Amino acid sequence: MKTIRNRPLVQRYEKNPILTRHEVPYPVGTVHNAGVVKHDGRYIMLFRAHTHNGRSIVGKAESTDGFAFAVDAEPFLVPATGGVFAEYEAFGVEDLRITPIEGEYLLTYSAYSRHGVRIALARTRDFQTVERVALITQADLRNVVIFPQRFGGRYVRLDRPHSEITPWSIWISYSPDLIHWGDSRLLMKPEPYHWDELKIGPGAVPFKTEAGWLNIYHGVFQTMAGAVYRLGVALHDLDDPSTLIGVSDDWILQPEDPWEVGGYVPNVVFTCGAVPEDDGTVKIYWGGADTVMCAGTAVVDELVELCLTNPRKPF
Repeated sequence: MKTIRNRPLVQRYEKNPILTRHEVPYPVGTVHNAGVVKHDGRYIMLFRAHTHNGRSIVGKAESTDGFAFAVDAEPFLVPATGGVFAEYEAFGVEDLRITPIEGEYLLTYSAYSRHGVRIALARTRDFQTVERVALITQADLRNVVIFPQRFGGRYVRLDRPHSEITPWSIWISYSPDLIHWGDSRLLMKPEPYHWDELKIGPGAVPFKTEAGWLNIYHGVFQTMAGAVYRLGVALHDLDDPSTLIGVSDDWILQPEDPWEVGGYVPNVVFTCGAVPEDDGTVKIYWGGADTVMCAGTAVVDELVELCLTNPRKPF
């Protein structure tokens, strides 16, 4: 675990895991990789779960404190059964992110089918009803997070092509209408012989700090015993998120607890959600070993400091 001033940089919640399959009132094999946001004073979690046929759906849970969650009686999002979405979601919907923007919430998620993986976009205002908007990438793209404000009138996203061409790197793309995306360019690459040398990808939706947009991303290192997923941080310019102020050379969280080291996919901490708080901390949520949901807190200024004082060289 990364430490700062003789204590962990990310303080794990003492009662982790905060959600498992046993708290879900319908049959699932896992609970993991959840987008989380605060809505009307309550924390909303949209988590991925494997059904017993091995495919993924998205469930919903709510909390008053951000740690103790109660799961709704029915799933929130399941593969579509009609129209173009049905063809491209046939194998499951996964790893949803939640972007609050302009009075609504944009939901980006991975849609799997025989055609590969691509990203779908939906929207909601109340987390009671959800409207599918568009399929916003081609195959194969695996992760997309949309910034929670426009820049020069355009929406901006971080994405990750699922490709060995410029291997598994983070790109930035722009849209005038959320449907048509382009003006894309490479932003971050895996760093050779570092903790994220195999691949990186967007994690939680970036959030604003005084120093810049803080981006908590995931990185993967291949070992003789398999891949290890960790979390890192990058800082983007407030006015131009394509400008990186700094990317920390160190990870901030790695698998350590038993439910992170062992499970459906061992040695994984994977985030799709973080909630900044008024007291200067941020709640970070991660899936442990693709099996359970965990949470922890960090001091925002310390994450920013890591990007500024221990940055790696630009690619």
